[in-house]
Amino acid sequence: MAGIVRTSTSSPYLTPRSPGDTDAWTDEASAAGRRGGQRILHAAEVTAPAEVVQMLGLTGAETVVARRRVIELDGEPTELTDTYYPADIAAGTALAGTAKIRGGAVTLLAALGHIGVRVIENVTARMPSAEEREQLLIGVGEPVLELARITYDAADRPIQADLMVMPAGRQQLRYEIRLEPSQSG
Repeated sequence: MAGIVRTSTSSPYLTPRSPGDTDAWTDEASAAGRRGGQRILHAAEVTAPAEVVQMLGLTGAETVVARRRVIELDGEPTELTDTYYPADIAAGTALAGTAKIRGGAVTLLAALGHIGVRVIENVTARMPSAEEREQLLIGVGEPVLELARITYDAADRPIQADLMVMPAGRQQLRYEIRLEPSQSG
């Protein structure tokens, strides 16, 4: 896997897609002549971990819908993603199941009336756990990047929390920031 560097841009993953479209990751990989995929390891209602309680602005150890996925590039693991949704948004929907969602979860959220308009991402570097090393096929001493993302709707309610872990040596995160002109002169 040495020499494979994936450049990730968040915006395609935050925008709902047209009905019938494939997910953003499949399209991004395909545009680069590669094969993107994902394995959904687990999806269920769970008690929110402390970090997710904070991210989603919950009042305590509430129930959330969690999806754990391994994101793959050309059949190799490139990212571990845990996504959490408030139960009142996702319980009883395809988000609570292990089937792949056509167009991706953001498209389904939009169809359910929950459209993200603001996102906060925090990226940190750290050493992986033994389980993360095994799942990502990385050696001892190789760091990972952890990207924590919160998506908010127009009412400023958190509608999705993502915790992503990626091998640092195989990732490049690219951000484009558009600043609106100041009205105060």
